[in-house]
Amino acid sequence: QVQLVESGGGLVQAGGSLRLSCAASGRTLSRYAMGWFRQAPGKEREFVAALSWSGGSTAYTDSVKGRFIISRDNGKNTVYLQLNSLKPEDTAVYYCAADRVFVDRTPPMNSNEYDYWGQGTQVTVSS
Repeated sequence: QVQLVESGGGLVQAGGSLRLSCAASGRTLSRYAMGWFRQAPGKEREFVAALSWSGGSTAYTDSVKGRFIISRDNGKNTVYLQLNSLKPEDTAVYYCAADRVFVDRTPPMNSNEYDYWGQGTQVTVSS
């Protein structure tokens, strides 16, 4: 069992930055692909970014490419999402998720492939 706890959300002006953290307990994350998803009010949850077990492969949704960076520190059992050049449309609850994998591969973008989820952290971007 893996417990995930997100932190780092908050209120920021458009153009600003935040760094989200996802700390894991219960199991080491070194054999998990990690993903970030978000859900805005009245909208479905959507994929944001993902990172393979080794960190060698990443995936981003088009709307955040060049602005967000996903990274991991397996020694600290933590995954990060750096949010730069934030826009009001980035406002959402951000969730991290873990996918138990047995080979190092391109991380999944489908939420159904993830096994564990955090409780989310709110990001609000004002215009």
